[in-house]
Amino acid sequence: MGEPARQLDTIDTGRVYTAADAAAFAARFAGVPAQEMLRELLSGELRGRIAAVSSFGAESAVLLHMIAEVDRDVPVVFTNTQKMFGETLAYRDELAERLGFTDLRVFRPDPRLLRLKDDKGLRWSYDPDGCCELRKVEPLRRALLPFDAWISGRKGFQASTRRAMPRFEEDDGRLKINPLSAWTKADLEAYFTEHELPRHPLEAQGYPSIGCAPCTSRVQPGEDPRAGRWRGWDKVECGIHVPEKPGEEPAF
Repeated sequence: MGEPARQLDTIDTGRVYTAADAAAFAARFAGVPAQEMLRELLSGELRGRIAAVSSFGAESAVLLHMIAEVDRDVPVVFTNTQKMFGETLAYRDELAERLGFTDLRVFRPDPRLLRLKDDKGLRWSYDPDGCCELRKVEPLRRALLPFDAWISGRKGFQASTRRAMPRFEEDDGRLKINPLSAWTKADLEAYFTEHELPRHPLEAQGYPSIGCAPCTSRVQPGEDPRAGRWRGWDKVECGIHVPEKPGEEPAF
């Protein structure tokens, strides 16, 4: 009986980014409009090394449109937690098709881990942090393995925990870019109107921030836009984004 083939050693040639690198990018692009910044990065030094991560939520169309205007071949990563609203899945397909993306990558939870840690599918009801780790954080970790940088759609106005969000961050050795960190709700609305972008169908029903169905509720007038996420829990983020310094609240 033959021996199994030996796995060949490989050398990781990916770029490791540091907090100093993130600060240098921030200084370099200070005052540069988001569209112009994306055009330079996606067509230049980060070409082929970067992915966009999108929830295909209420405001996702703006950033995705900007990226598509530069390069429709940029991989777009979507983590299907298998707890998503059906409306979100339909919107994802509609928007990706309309914008012409050629590389939509859908990652799902590891079925082995689900059998071990959430066999009934109810972990969200008693351990939402553990549920997010299984269904969102771990799949995204796998999705980002080939990339040196990624683009996030976070905005500073969305919650009090996001107001000091930088445009560039170091994230586990990768460069994380938040092109819309300083955008306001009015900026987004103007962009939607100018480019006639389709809206997420749940937004008109009172969902300005949309995550998994069991952990997303309608937001009342005057509430924080993310008040409907994990309502009743001492939880404000899914775990993908971590605090910059010990003691800070996490910023999604």
